[in-house]
This record gives sequence, C-alpha cells and structure tokens, in this order.
Amino acid sequence: MLGRMWNDWRLGAPEAARQRALERLRVHPWPAPVLDVLARLREGGHQAWLVGGNVRDALLGRAAGFEADVATDLLPADVLARFPHSVPTGLRHGTVTIVTAGGIVECTTLREEGAYADARRPDAVRFTTDPERDLDRRDFTVNALAFDPATFVLLDPHGGALDLERRRLSAVGHPLDRFREDALRPFRAARFAAVLDLAPDAALLDALAAVRDPRNGVRVEAVAAERVRVELERLLAAPQPSTGIELLRRAGLLEKWLPELAACVGVTQNRFHAYDVYEHSLRTCDAAPAGKPRVRWAALLHDIGKPPTKVIRNGDATFYDHDKVGAEMTDRLLDRLRFATDERRSIVHLVREHMFGSDPDWSDAALRRWLRRVGPDAVADLFDLRIADTLGNGLRQGFPVALERLRARLQAILDADAALHVRDLAVDGRDVMRELELPPGPEVGRTLADLLDEVTEHPESNTRDHLLARLRERRM
Repeated sequence: MLGRMWNDWRLGAPEAARQRALERLRVHPWPAPVLDVLARLREGGHQAWLVGGNVRDALLGRAAGFEADVATDLLPADVLARFPHSVPTGLRHGTVTIVTAGGIVECTTLREEGAYADARRPDAVRFTTDPERDLDRRDFTVNALAFDPATFVLLDPHGGALDLERRRLSAVGHPLDRFREDALRPFRAARFAAVLDLAPDAALLDALAAVRDPRNGVRVEAVAAERVRVELERLLAAPQPSTGIELLRRAGLLEKWLPELAACVGVTQNRFHAYDVYEHSLRTCDAAPAGKPRVRWAALLHDIGKPPTKVIRNGDATFYDHDKVGAEMTDRLLDRLRFATDERRSIVHLVREHMFGSDPDWSDAALRRWLRRVGPDAVADLFDLRIADTLGNGLRQGFPVALERLRARLQAILDADAALHVRDLAVDGRDVMRELELPPGPEVGRTLADLLDEVTEHPESNTRDHLLARLRERRM
C-alpha cells in the first residue's frame, strides 16, 4: 500500500494507475485469433490496437466473449484486401467486420468525427493515424483506452485506468457535449453504471439531470425504439438493474420510454409492502434471476397496473385486477419498444399470472386446471417471479415456504404425466370425426376440449377405451 501511495505521489495518480493497468494487460490471456488479426494488420509497419470494452473488461477482470474491437491506421479498403472473407459493415465510418475461426473482430480505422446532425451518428469522419485523436471521440474515459499487445503500449489520455480503479464513471470531456452528439449515451451511462458497478461522477450526474430539459439540446426523441430496447435489455442483465433505472429516472428518460413505470413513483401500497410501487418494482427486478431476461422484465413491470387500479377501502389500499390491467399495459409498452412477438407474449403472460395462489387447500384437479391455463413451460418462471416479488416487498419474510409445498405438488402432477393439452388425450381429432361422423371444423376442437375437461377432473379416465365410449355416448 505504501509503495502504491509513493508511486501515486511520484508519478501522479493517473500515470501510476496507467502503469498498474499496463502490468495487468501484459499478462492477460488474449485469444490467439485476435492476436493473429492484430499481427496481420500490423504488417508493413501499420498500427493495430485493442480498444474500448476489450481493454476495460480485461482490467475489471470481467469474463468476456470472443468478439473484439480493434482500431488500425489501415484504410477500410486495405483491411478488406488483407481479410478477403471480411464484411464491409460500416465503410462510411471505417468499420469492417473480420470473421475468424474463433469469432468476430470489429475493425475500425482510426478516425476523428464531425458534427452529429441526427443526434446518433457523425455526419462525416476523417481518418487519422493518431490513436489518441481516435480516443478523444469516445464516450466515457473507461472506454477511451487502447492497448497494443505486441509492443505493450497502453494509451490512456483521459485517465480511464484511474477511473476503473476508483470505480468511477466519467465522460470524455464535458458529458452534456457527449450527450448532444449521441442521445443514446445517457442510456449507455445508466447501463455502464449498473453493469460495471461504476459510480457516475458529479459532472456526469449533473449532465444526466440536465437531459430532461429540452433547452440543453439532448435530442432523446431521435433515438430509435429498437436501440433503446437493446440498451434496456443489457441494463436488465446487470447484477442490480435498479442502479441504472434510477439514473434513467433522473434524466427524465423513464418518463419518456417507460412512463408506466415512472407513474409508479410515490404510489403507496398497504401493510403487505414496505415500499411504494416503484421502489418495490426495482427491488423485485434486482431479486429476479439475472440469467432470465423474461423474468427480469416481468419483475420490473409486474405492478405497473397498480396506479390506475388503486382504491382506498377502510383506510387501506387495494389494487383489484392490477395483474390483468398491468398485462395489457405491458403488452403496449413492449410493443412500443419493438419487442419480438414471442418475447412480448411470454413477458405479458408472466405479468398476467403473477398473482397465482399457493393455497394448501387447492385440490389436485384445481392445480391441473391451473397448469393447463398457465402452461407447464411457464411454471418455473412464475415461481422465480413470485419469489422475487416476495423478496422485493421489504418485509423480510424470508423464502415463501408455501411455494415449495406447491412446487412439490405440481412436480408430482407433471411426473404423473397428467393430460394438460388435447394432444395428451388418448384419442385425437380423427377419432372424434370418425365416432361422431363430423367433418373437420370447430366442433371437433370443442369436443376434444370437453374430453380434456373431464380428464383434468379425473386423470384415470384418460384411456382410449373410456374416451371412445364417451364419444359414442355423445353420438346417441
């Protein structure tokens, strides 16, 4: 510790942090295919740098996928010539995607940027041979790092290594300028703060607070819904998404893109909750499994139906049908964010069904009916959502034991191979048409549904002989 303090005093904290970062990067196990790409780019005396997230994540000790970001002084046409199987994904901005046996390398020519008329991308770029000018255009200091694993040179002109050590998120230059250039950057700030566990510095916090004022020129309306969705999806994969969601609220972006969630702020609940609806939603989202994005989304949105359904009765708040109302609101919200249909329907289904009971008096037939309605494939997600909901209420009730008893009963039903769909019946549509002398049509489906109702109540009746006899009775 004393040696580190001495170096910080002797060299200055940013330079000492850069040297410590360099020592870590020297021994980092960079993937061999990436090193091969860098070596081919350097042929003829050219430059090739690992940049941005690759360097940042290596210093944070974060496990990363293969995809690498590389910067070079070669022009895009020259990169394409050296890598015949590469893809010209963004030639206007100098980007070529190099496909290797191990994965993807995004290669961009070192550049400077002009104005951002559309608040998303520069109108023009100017290629350069100076890597530090390229780093000057980056959004945050922790992304403005470049490392050459061949010469062991680390460029850090904006103190990103020190910010990583101090777990701090700072903009390159003035943050409002960065936000005016690219209106997606406030979302990225929220995402990086949550995913990387970095605390925004005072200037960045002030800039986020200024985003909501249109006079500051951050044109958030210019960002496509699809890009917002991607940033939110990445944010919800963080250990604690609530950190980033709060920053979005501070910037007024929650009101614009997730107004249904913003409306939950300050909506008090009842004795079953220690927090208002908004705080409870954030804590439930944090408690949901990070590896289940559908559950995370459902956890965040499961109670957005409470504000419009709140009624005070006998001095206490009730929210009748908030699950149904919330499901309809969630459907519109996710459609607005351009979610894929299957993903949207799955999340909406979880929101609609999140209030399922765990009454020990439920009969087995009632459980089978419930399984039919929600679908066996949704049960695990619904249980994860209910556990997160309980953990997020702030009452410290511990694990909901009744859920475990319910889970055991449901598992026994599934293990017994109970008929939960018409396809599980011992007869099919052809049997129905033959026995009832029916043509194909809705009546066949209604008949099968009636048989499934009977089998749900009496599973032992799901035999071919019994169901054929029931069909013959219907024909009489």
